[in-house]
Amino acid sequence: MRSISTGPAGSRRFTLLAGAAAVAFTLPTVAFAQDEEELEAPDEGNVIIVTASKREQTLQETPISVSVTSGETLEDAQIRDVLDLQTVTPSLRVSQLQTASASTFIIRGFGNGDNNFGIEPSVGVFIDGVFRSRSAGALSDLPNVQRIEVLNGPQSTLFGKNASAGVISVVTREPQFDFGGTIEASYGNYNALVIKGDVTGPISENIAFSLDGSYNRRDGFGEIVNLGKDINDRDRWSARGQLLIEPSPDFKVRAIVDYSEIDEVCCTVGNVVAGPTAAGIVAVGGQLPPSNDFFSRDVFLNFVPRNTVKNYGGSIQMDWNATDTVQLTSITSYRELENFFLTDIDFTSADIATETRAQQVESFTQELRLTTDFDGPVNFLLGGFYFDESIAQQSAIQNGSQIRNFFEILAGQNPVAVLTGQPTLFNQLEASFGFPQESIFNTPLLTNEVYGMDNTAWSVFGTVDFEPVDGLIFTGGFNYTDDSKDFALSQQSFDPLAQVNFVDAFIVQATGGTVTNRAAFQALPAANQAGLLAAATNPNVNPLLGLRGFQFQPPFLNIPNAVEPGSTNDDKFTYLFRASYEISPEVNVYASYATGFKASSVNLSRDSRPINTDFLAGPLGSTFAAPSSPIVDAGLALPNLASGSRFAGPEETEVYEVGIKAQFDGVSVNIAAFDQSIEGFQSFAFTGTGFALRNAGKQSVKGFELDSTIIPTDGLVLTFAMTYLDPLFDSFPGSVLGDLTGVTPAGIPEIAIATSATYTHEFGASGNRLVTRIDYNHESDTLINNGLPTFGPNNFTREVNLVNASSTLKLDNGLEVGIWARNLLNDEFITTVFDGVAQAGTVSGYPNAPRTYGGVVRFRF
Repeated sequence: MRSISTGPAGSRRFTLLAGAAAVAFTLPTVAFAQDEEELEAPDEGNVIIVTASKREQTLQETPISVSVTSGETLEDAQIRDVLDLQTVTPSLRVSQLQTASASTFIIRGFGNGDNNFGIEPSVGVFIDGVFRSRSAGALSDLPNVQRIEVLNGPQSTLFGKNASAGVISVVTREPQFDFGGTIEASYGNYNALVIKGDVTGPISENIAFSLDGSYNRRDGFGEIVNLGKDINDRDRWSARGQLLIEPSPDFKVRAIVDYSEIDEVCCTVGNVVAGPTAAGIVAVGGQLPPSNDFFSRDVFLNFVPRNTVKNYGGSIQMDWNATDTVQLTSITSYRELENFFLTDIDFTSADIATETRAQQVESFTQELRLTTDFDGPVNFLLGGFYFDESIAQQSAIQNGSQIRNFFEILAGQNPVAVLTGQPTLFNQLEASFGFPQESIFNTPLLTNEVYGMDNTAWSVFGTVDFEPVDGLIFTGGFNYTDDSKDFALSQQSFDPLAQVNFVDAFIVQATGGTVTNRAAFQALPAANQAGLLAAATNPNVNPLLGLRGFQFQPPFLNIPNAVEPGSTNDDKFTYLFRASYEISPEVNVYASYATGFKASSVNLSRDSRPINTDFLAGPLGSTFAAPSSPIVDAGLALPNLASGSRFAGPEETEVYEVGIKAQFDGVSVNIAAFDQSIEGFQSFAFTGTGFALRNAGKQSVKGFELDSTIIPTDGLVLTFAMTYLDPLFDSFPGSVLGDLTGVTPAGIPEIAIATSATYTHEFGASGNRLVTRIDYNHESDTLINNGLPTFGPNNFTREVNLVNASSTLKLDNGLEVGIWARNLLNDEFITTVFDGVAQAGTVSGYPNAPRTYGGVVRFRF
């Protein structure tokens, strides 16, 4: 095993990344001062060294589908966070939703919405070996990144925390025993200012330190026209400190503490279609973005939204060479995440409704790994992982001052009568049901919620490699996970109209008040029940049925209760079988079969409803006519209670994969073909008034990934990466859009391409060089969704064609000056669309980021 000396202690540096492993880069460029020890000789070419579970290998030798982006590429391409990483990694997509903290990571078409903290991500994000359980905890700018690895497919045998679709692993530079550092300032359009810096060096002969930080601010891409304020701005900063302690050549400790904050106005929402409700917005004096100028990024809101994120914590990693052939690693971490947002959820200047949400996540993780590097044919990795997380959330929807008038107009009332305070439909309903006058949609709050969840999980995992002859390796891996969640949800729904079921109210009136509850109705003769239900569910007989669309937030059945314990417990054994063979020193092939797992997710939202085995409502939500069920029999049924999804069951992944990796002088090619499926994929969809969590029966994708590098001449490096995906809903009868079985899942591009050209011009023997890079990211035209729950079928599509460029003069004295541009050709596309909130027929969407450009000055010392 290669030893790398660092500092007077002369300790061996081995880095075990529990995944594809650690990577040290050999680049055809001059190394950073603090990184020179970690680089191979320049004449060996563009080689990436991977330390897998038992030995060092080049990336081409590693039998895993993994994309690696170096820290230098991140700098040259001005990739500042994980959101931008998708432009150089075709298998990865990142979707940002209505807040700066709500982002979804998707690999090979699989990913879950992060708009609900009860839903575990299918794509796991690890930073320096520490699992970040929510994407809001992985979005801060990261100075001093060494590399980012994207591992495709389930990785449960090498990562203790299961990730059923893949892993994003961010690795930063550890402290160095040679003093050095970097300071960088960048300025661009939209007054974008980024300042980053780091410093590292020795404290003693056995202790080194590093400090790094960043400040990132930018004016907004859009404007709240009626308020004259920017939206989609940037305002974030981060700081981090590290200690590296090497008391002996065989033992080292890396301690990290970090803190970051985000305080931004997000996000720009435009109108794709202005539906019939737009007239009601205008009637109450509101404005909404024009649908014929979507990419103006002009919006209308009645206040400036706010999103703040505080993310902080620390970790301690200890590595011990117990012998020359056995290494032990321990990673302990504790993290806290505080997320708050205040959002105008109707996305108009009318004062209709506002949502606030305050969330806090505390997590503790402990990982232990033992790896071997024997000379014999057998080597192994054995690990254990413990995860303890606590989530608390307080949220509410506030009724706006114009919501009642807006809904009165939508109900067909004369706008003049409504706006002049004349008695209207809601006044009549209040009188009929005995509600206080002016109470419908006139309470300060529509809902008020308190939710919480505790998640405890542990796992044992490992791999065994058997090499019977040189070059042929058989690998077996396993993971056993036990995951328990305890959750509590409590909600108050204040609107009086939502407390009435119109079918049951009709029956009470039709029977002269003799039938006032389910027991009395069920005691009637069957023929009488049928006759009453036929009349009560006929809109020509029961005119109240036309108002059911205004019952947004009916009474909520709190959990735990006598029927629902508010807990889940899942356990699963997953495994891997793989064979790899070195055909020649330049060519390696592999074939693998792997399974993966992700535990149940909980719908921590006001849209959480009992599962249909616990409760089934009667026709049109009737409690009187509801069939017998545990909740009904326990007397817990509430007016307008519906069945839905308190939680979604586990995801179980299966993937077949074959690959070939080849590296010749100046050329490397990696190809992987796969057939991947997830049983019970946890689908999370917005319905226009809430969110629905469902398990798909089965979703699958077939495809291939190509990753190649060509160095045709000294100084010129060409890369081409492509992913082809052919996805399918093999079974999804219970989606919010109906039966999607046999349908192609939308939002997954068939072809994704990331290609680049980098030319380094050396100015003789001076050490000065000019590095120029251009890259292109393409996603083929694809339907954005399979239809919208309210709007219905549509042909909204997205095609991506992004060109980014940079040119940096890097002087031998450490000074670097450059220019850069992202989305150079100002490509415009809709990232996603959704039903307008309580505005049937309206479709809203998010535009992509416009062209940005600027200059950068960097100094290395």
